[in-house]
Amino acid sequence: MLFPVTPTLGLVLAVLLVCTAAVAAWASLGRSREIVVAGLRAAVQLAAVSLLIGWVVHSLGPLLGFLAMMFAVAVRTAGRRVTPNRTWWWAALPIGAGVVPVVVALLLTGLLPLRGIALIPVAGILIGGALTATVLGGRRALDELGTRWGEVEAGMALGLLDRDARLEIARPAAADALLPGLDQTRTVGLVTLPGAFVGMLLGGASPVEAGAVQLFVLVALMAVQVVAVALVLELVARGLLHRN
Repeated sequence: MLFPVTPTLGLVLAVLLVCTAAVAAWASLGRSREIVVAGLRAAVQLAAVSLLIGWVVHSLGPLLGFLAMMFAVAVRTAGRRVTPNRTWWWAALPIGAGVVPVVVALLLTGLLPLRGIALIPVAGILIGGALTATVLGGRRALDELGTRWGEVEAGMALGLLDRDARLEIARPAAADALLPGLDQTRTVGLVTLPGAFVGMLLGGASPVEAGAVQLFVLVALMAVQVVAVALVLELVARGLLHRN
């Protein structure tokens, strides 16, 4: 066990959360309340999942329902981060298109068994990566279009289609959403030892086995995130995902 589950752990987490919110307030980042709420939500949600996971992983129906819930929450979270209007539901496309083919391929090849204890963590990692890429790519693309709309209109005046004019402006900004995943992959083992590697070691796997699993996670995440960014950029360029 990496951390003993004791009152001391709870106290340290509470102090850390309060300090994090205090630093955000001191720096006028405007996210102090969100930080506290996010931490409290994480505690409640993880407690609920810890109670349910033993039942979910042993039955196909609850397992599929749990995966559907993960996907739905990711879509709403990503979509509402990108835009407050009704077009947020388009976030389902980049997240689904990135995650579903990878999971299906792993199931068909037998690398990933159709068991909750394996499927839930892998799907969760991939959905989380697609969520992050969709949010960053969508927000950066829409922010850039809002700031440089005059250049978009200039491109259309020169004969570019609406989609092409938007792409010329939004593409470089949206591509920045790939940087966190790229940097994590480039520095793995040198700067950080990610969760899958550490979890495998704590579970009794050899360092070679843990390294192989972590390599798969990183490569799969890059694939999922590239697809998510490409599709959210296309949605923005076509005006399907927009802000009022």
